[in-house]
Amino acid sequence: MLLRALSIHPHGNGGRVVLGDVPEPDPTDGTLLVEALALGVCGTDREIVLRGPRALPAGREGLILGHESLGRVLEAPPEAGLAPGDHVVGIVRRPDPVPCSFCAAGQFDLCENGRFTERGILGRDGYGSERFRIEPEYVVRVDPALGLSAVLVEPASVVAKAWAQLERAVRRPLRRALVLGAGPIGLLAALFGAQRGAEVHVVDRVGHGAKPAQTRKIGAVYHTSVDDLHGVFDVVIECCGALVGEAVQRAAPGGAVCLVGVGDARTVGAINLADLARALISQNKTVMGTVNSNRLHFEAAHDALRSADPAWLDGLLTDRLSLADWSAAFETDPERIKAVIRFAA
Repeated sequence: MLLRALSIHPHGNGGRVVLGDVPEPDPTDGTLLVEALALGVCGTDREIVLRGPRALPAGREGLILGHESLGRVLEAPPEAGLAPGDHVVGIVRRPDPVPCSFCAAGQFDLCENGRFTERGILGRDGYGSERFRIEPEYVVRVDPALGLSAVLVEPASVVAKAWAQLERAVRRPLRRALVLGAGPIGLLAALFGAQRGAEVHVVDRVGHGAKPAQTRKIGAVYHTSVDDLHGVFDVVIECCGALVGEAVQRAAPGGAVCLVGVGDARTVGAINLADLARALISQNKTVMGTVNSNRLHFEAAHDALRSADPAWLDGLLTDRLSLADWSAAFETDPERIKAVIRFAA
């Protein structure tokens, strides 16, 4: 039986997305058969479309997209610890075949040699098909009460990792937190800060609509310019890729900055390395970057979403699209937060 799937194919200097028929998923992909319920679309997906896929599955001319998943189990072996009907989210990265020390310890998000694969991103089909297979050890069972918002578990896992790194770096109570960028990652980062009892400030250029509304609903302060900020912050999470210098400047002595967003070199601006080194050394600041996440982060993300106001999570999903209207999910709009493609009810 053929299935509908969103695939990316190399096209010129970029990629071309096609909604077309694909075969039933290969049993070698995993013993769990999952029906796709929804797929989140993020900046990574749009980047793949813009630049084309970096690595296709062996012997293939296209890559099934999708790494922000939500599905329902259709078939599961007895030893999987899952049952038909369970709602699940797929973990994205798979360790390299000859694992480095991190991959061997289950920390494949820290892979040293770069020979990993990623579902829907790098060398392995994603979750953007009506049905997909997956290994039981790479799924996280999610609470059905989360509904469509469970599609946020994957981006929230990246935030969970960022906060874990910041809490290790700053060994004091986190009183004030600054989030630069109010996209999905930024707003989830603000949520995590609010859940920790911090005074949270968010900066984004959009002055009205869902972004400032969602920020204020969790008790955070919204700004449209860094010039409106006062004081320094124990932690700064840079989610837009354009305010790296500001992030370091706004961090308190002994504070930490986590870079989550990757910006365009034309928009980041120049950073004087001597001034940067002076700020880090003289004030004991820490700067780190993070990408991807492992099972522990997915589980922490799930716990955080279950503790959040369901209506607030629902408000992040500003664009809910049918599979037939998939192309709108790849359009950009500064007032949009998260676009989600629904595969099934």
